[in-house]
Amino acid sequence: MNKKNPKSAGEESEPGVPADLREALTAAPGAKAQWTDLTPIARRDFISWIDSAKQAATRGRRIEKACSMLAAGKRRPCCYSIVSFNLYTALAAVPMAKAEWSDLTPAERRDYISWMDSAKEPEAHRSRIEKACSMLAAGKRRP
Repeated sequence: MNKKNPKSAGEESEPGVPADLREALTAAPGAKAQWTDLTPIARRDFISWIDSAKQAATRGRRIEKACSMLAAGKRRPCCYSIVSFNLYTALAAVPMAKAEWSDLTPAERRDYISWMDSAKEPEAHRSRIEKACSMLAAGKRRP
């Protein structure tokens, strides 16, 4: 453990569940049971997928779909680029980068993720995450 981050390196923080998703899970016991069995990373991926909807109607459909996927035993949202926890927290710390990330197309997100993940060394990966946040904050849509 380090003083800056009291969690051990492998631990993930528990994401906050949005009220509309919490209500839908409460109404669907099978989905809720699966939800409680997910890792924090898997829950965060569902929440990120739902939060990435730009319109309320799309968000509602995604919540319904998430509940049906969970009830069917799925552990990850379908067709969604998985964002590493390090990128997720870095974006949260830079609101302009997070806003730009939300506006990217799935192909643009995949390009950023591929570029970051192609770094072989952990320090190079961290550096690319920082650089990605800077580029996104400046409005750059591709690495």
